[in-house]
Amino acid sequence: MTPDQMKKAAAIEALKFVKPGMNIGLGTGSTANHFIEALAAKVKEGLDIRGVATSKASEELAEKLGIPLTKLHTNPHLDLTVDGADEFDPEFRLIKGGGGALLREKIVASSSRYMVVVADESKRVKKLGKFPLPVEILVFGSKATIWKVERAFKHLKLDAAINVRRTKDGELFLTENGNFILDCSIGAIPEPERLEALLNSIPGVVETGLFIGICGIVLMGTPKGVIEFKRG
Repeated sequence: MTPDQMKKAAAIEALKFVKPGMNIGLGTGSTANHFIEALAAKVKEGLDIRGVATSKASEELAEKLGIPLTKLHTNPHLDLTVDGADEFDPEFRLIKGGGGALLREKIVASSSRYMVVVADESKRVKKLGKFPLPVEILVFGSKATIWKVERAFKHLKLDAAINVRRTKDGELFLTENGNFILDCSIGAIPEPERLEALLNSIPGVVETGLFIGICGIVLMGTPKGVIEFKRG
Protein backbone atom coordinates (compact mmCIF):
# COMPACT_ATOMS: atom_id res chain seq x y z
CA MET A 1 0.00 0.00 0.00
CA THR A 2 1.41 3.39 -1.02
CA PRO A 3 1.46 6.41 1.32
CA ASP A 4 -1.30 8.00 -0.76
CA GLN A 5 -3.46 4.89 -0.42
CA MET A 6 -2.89 4.95 3.34
CA LYS A 7 -3.93 8.62 3.49
CA LYS A 8 -7.02 7.86 1.44
CA ALA A 9 -8.01 4.99 3.72
CA ALA A 10 -7.66 7.26 6.77
CA ALA A 11 -9.69 9.99 5.06
CA ILE A 12 -12.53 7.59 4.28
CA GLU A 13 -12.45 6.36 7.89
CA ALA A 14 -13.01 9.96 9.05
CA LEU A 15 -16.51 9.84 7.56
CA LYS A 16 -17.65 7.94 10.66
CA PHE A 17 -17.45 11.21 12.62
CA VAL A 18 -19.74 13.04 10.19
CA LYS A 19 -23.39 13.39 11.20
CA PRO A 20 -26.34 14.97 9.35
CA GLY A 21 -26.70 18.70 9.91
CA MET A 22 -23.02 19.28 10.73
CA ASN A 23 -20.96 22.29 9.69
CA ILE A 24 -17.57 20.84 8.76
CA GLY A 25 -14.19 22.48 8.27
CA LEU A 26 -12.52 21.24 5.10
CA GLY A 27 -8.73 21.17 5.24
CA THR A 28 -6.23 21.87 2.48
CA GLY A 29 -3.82 19.54 0.71
CA SER A 30 -3.70 16.11 -0.87
CA THR A 31 -4.90 14.29 2.26
CA ALA A 32 -7.76 16.71 2.86
CA ASN A 33 -8.74 16.32 -0.80
CA HIS A 34 -9.31 12.61 -0.22
CA PHE A 35 -11.73 13.47 2.58
CA ILE A 36 -13.52 16.10 0.48
CA GLU A 37 -13.99 13.54 -2.30
CA ALA A 38 -15.30 10.91 0.12
CA LEU A 39 -17.61 13.46 1.76
CA ALA A 40 -18.95 14.53 -1.63
CA ALA A 41 -19.96 10.93 -2.39
CA LYS A 42 -22.04 10.90 0.82
CA VAL A 43 -23.61 14.25 -0.06
CA LYS A 44 -24.68 12.80 -3.40
CA GLU A 45 -26.36 10.00 -1.45
CA GLY A 46 -28.37 12.58 0.51
CA LEU A 47 -26.18 13.55 3.47
CA ASP A 48 -27.10 17.06 4.66
CA ILE A 49 -23.99 18.98 5.76
CA ARG A 50 -22.29 22.31 5.13
CA GLY A 51 -18.58 22.78 4.55
CA VAL A 52 -16.22 25.64 5.41
CA ALA A 53 -13.15 25.65 3.15
CA THR A 54 -9.69 26.63 4.41
CA SER A 55 -8.38 27.66 0.99
CA LYS A 56 -9.49 28.57 -2.51
CA ALA A 57 -8.30 25.17 -3.73
CA SER A 58 -10.48 23.32 -1.21
CA GLU A 59 -13.39 25.63 -1.95
CA GLU A 60 -13.12 25.00 -5.69
CA LEU A 61 -12.90 21.22 -5.21
CA ALA A 62 -15.88 21.14 -2.84
CA GLU A 63 -17.98 23.27 -5.20
CA LYS A 64 -17.01 21.12 -8.17
CA LEU A 65 -18.06 17.97 -6.31
CA GLY A 66 -21.34 19.43 -5.09
CA ILE A 67 -20.65 20.00 -1.38
CA PRO A 68 -22.76 22.91 -0.05
CA LEU A 69 -20.52 25.58 1.45
CA THR A 70 -20.99 28.23 4.09
CA LYS A 71 -18.73 30.89 5.59
CA LEU A 72 -17.12 31.01 9.01
CA HIS A 73 -18.56 34.47 9.69
CA THR A 74 -22.03 33.00 9.08
CA ASN A 75 -21.41 29.85 11.14
CA PRO A 76 -18.57 30.69 13.55
CA HIS A 77 -18.97 27.50 15.61
CA LEU A 78 -18.22 24.36 13.61
CA ASP A 79 -18.90 20.78 14.61
CA LEU A 80 -15.84 19.16 13.08
CA THR A 81 -12.73 19.86 11.02
CA VAL A 82 -10.94 17.13 9.08
CA ASP A 83 -7.46 17.95 7.79
CA GLY A 84 -4.04 16.47 7.16
CA ALA A 85 -0.78 17.21 8.96
CA ASP A 86 2.89 17.36 8.07
CA GLU A 87 3.76 15.84 11.46
CA PHE A 88 2.05 14.72 14.65
CA ASP A 89 3.57 13.62 17.96
CA PRO A 90 2.30 11.48 20.88
CA GLU A 91 0.86 14.60 22.56
CA PHE A 92 -1.33 15.34 19.50
CA ARG A 93 0.74 18.40 18.67
CA LEU A 94 1.05 19.08 14.96
CA ILE A 95 3.15 20.84 12.39
CA LYS A 96 1.02 22.08 9.51
CA GLY A 97 1.41 24.60 6.73
CA GLY A 98 3.36 22.76 4.07
CA GLY A 99 0.63 23.79 1.64
CA GLY A 100 0.67 27.40 2.79
CA ALA A 101 -2.82 27.54 4.33
CA LEU A 102 -1.80 27.33 8.01
CA LEU A 103 -3.52 30.52 9.17
CA ARG A 104 -6.93 29.70 7.74
CA GLU A 105 -6.54 26.05 8.75
CA LYS A 106 -5.83 27.04 12.34
CA ILE A 107 -8.71 29.54 12.48
CA VAL A 108 -11.16 26.95 11.17
CA ALA A 109 -9.83 24.09 13.31
CA SER A 110 -9.84 26.18 16.49
CA SER A 111 -13.45 27.17 15.74
CA SER A 112 -14.50 23.50 15.69
CA ARG A 113 -15.79 21.32 18.48
CA TYR A 114 -13.07 18.85 17.57
CA MET A 115 -10.43 18.30 14.92
CA VAL A 116 -9.67 14.97 13.25
CA VAL A 117 -6.30 14.62 11.54
CA VAL A 118 -5.88 12.05 8.79
CA ALA A 119 -2.36 11.00 7.83
CA ASP A 120 -0.18 8.13 6.75
CA GLU A 121 2.28 6.55 9.17
CA SER A 122 5.25 8.60 7.89
CA LYS A 123 3.78 11.69 9.60
CA ARG A 124 4.08 10.14 13.06
CA VAL A 125 7.14 11.38 14.98
CA LYS A 126 8.42 11.17 18.54
CA LYS A 127 9.34 14.86 18.50
CA LEU A 128 8.18 17.59 16.16
CA GLY A 129 10.73 19.31 13.95
CA LYS A 130 11.82 16.93 11.24
CA PHE A 131 9.51 18.83 8.90
CA PRO A 132 10.49 22.52 8.57
CA LEU A 133 8.23 24.70 10.71
CA PRO A 134 6.24 27.23 8.63
CA VAL A 135 5.88 30.70 10.13
CA GLU A 136 3.57 33.16 8.37
CA ILE A 137 4.73 36.78 8.53
CA LEU A 138 3.59 40.14 7.18
CA VAL A 139 5.31 41.41 4.06
CA PHE A 140 5.65 44.83 5.70
CA GLY A 141 8.84 44.91 7.77
CA SER A 142 9.65 41.33 6.83
CA LYS A 143 13.41 41.70 7.21
CA ALA A 144 13.00 43.06 10.73
CA THR A 145 10.59 40.24 11.55
CA ILE A 146 12.97 37.59 10.21
CA TRP A 147 15.74 39.02 12.39
CA LYS A 148 13.48 38.79 15.44
CA VAL A 149 12.50 35.22 14.56
CA GLU A 150 16.19 34.31 14.30
CA ARG A 151 16.78 35.83 17.75
CA ALA A 152 13.87 33.85 19.16
CA PHE A 153 15.38 30.57 18.00
CA LYS A 154 18.76 31.54 19.43
CA HIS A 155 17.10 32.45 22.73
CA LEU A 156 15.80 28.87 22.95
CA LYS A 157 19.20 27.55 21.84
CA LEU A 158 17.76 26.18 18.62
CA ASP A 159 19.95 26.13 15.52
CA ALA A 160 17.49 27.12 12.79
CA ALA A 161 18.00 27.57 9.07
CA ILE A 162 15.35 30.02 7.85
CA ASN A 163 14.26 30.29 4.22
CA VAL A 164 11.59 32.54 2.79
CA ARG A 165 9.32 30.22 0.82
CA ARG A 166 9.34 30.52 -2.95
CA THR A 167 7.22 29.05 -5.72
CA LYS A 168 8.49 26.44 -8.17
CA ASP A 169 9.23 29.34 -10.53
CA GLY A 170 11.46 30.99 -7.95
CA GLU A 171 9.04 33.78 -7.10
CA LEU A 172 8.34 34.70 -3.50
CA PHE A 173 5.38 32.65 -2.28
CA LEU A 174 2.40 34.63 -1.01
CA THR A 175 -0.36 33.09 1.07
CA GLU A 176 -4.00 33.77 0.24
CA ASN A 177 -3.76 36.43 2.96
CA GLY A 178 -0.92 38.14 1.07
CA ASN A 179 1.80 37.15 3.55
CA PHE A 180 5.23 35.50 3.36
CA ILE A 181 6.03 32.11 4.86
CA LEU A 182 9.31 31.31 6.56
CA ASP A 183 10.30 27.64 6.42
CA CYS A 184 12.36 27.07 9.56
CA SER A 185 14.49 23.92 9.63
CA ILE A 186 15.13 23.33 13.31
CA GLY A 187 15.41 19.64 14.03
CA ALA A 188 13.75 18.25 17.15
CA ILE A 189 11.71 20.87 19.02
CA PRO A 190 12.08 20.19 22.76
CA GLU A 191 9.39 22.63 23.95
CA PRO A 192 6.80 23.30 21.22
CA GLU A 193 4.51 25.30 23.53
CA ARG A 194 7.29 27.63 24.56
CA LEU A 195 8.42 28.11 20.97
CA GLU A 196 4.90 28.85 19.76
CA ALA A 197 4.34 31.43 22.49
CA LEU A 198 7.66 33.15 21.79
CA LEU A 199 7.16 33.30 18.02
CA ASN A 200 3.59 34.57 18.35
CA SER A 201 4.81 37.37 20.63
CA ILE A 202 6.86 38.88 17.78
CA PRO A 203 5.21 41.83 15.96
CA GLY A 204 4.97 40.86 12.31
CA VAL A 205 4.47 37.15 12.95
CA VAL A 206 0.93 36.31 11.91
CA GLU A 207 0.83 32.64 12.90
CA THR A 208 2.97 29.53 13.23
CA GLY A 209 2.45 26.02 11.90
CA LEU A 210 2.44 24.60 15.42
CA PHE A 211 -1.05 23.32 16.24
CA ILE A 212 -1.14 22.69 19.99
CA GLY A 213 -4.21 21.67 21.97
CA ILE A 214 -6.40 21.65 18.87
CA CYS A 215 -6.31 18.09 17.49
CA GLY A 216 -8.34 15.49 19.39
CA ILE A 217 -8.18 12.47 17.10
CA VAL A 218 -5.63 11.14 14.61
CA LEU A 219 -6.51 8.52 12.03
CA MET A 220 -3.27 7.02 10.76
CA GLY A 221 -3.22 4.90 7.64
CA THR A 222 -0.86 1.92 7.70
CA PRO A 223 -0.32 -1.06 5.39
CA LYS A 224 -2.40 -3.13 7.83
CA GLY A 225 -5.27 -0.66 8.11
CA VAL A 226 -6.24 2.57 9.86
CA ILE A 227 -5.22 3.12 13.49
CA GLU A 228 -7.15 5.61 15.62
CA PHE A 229 -5.42 7.66 18.32
CA LYS A 230 -7.62 9.67 20.69
CA ARG A 231 -6.41 12.35 23.07
CA GLY A 232 -7.35 11.58 26.67
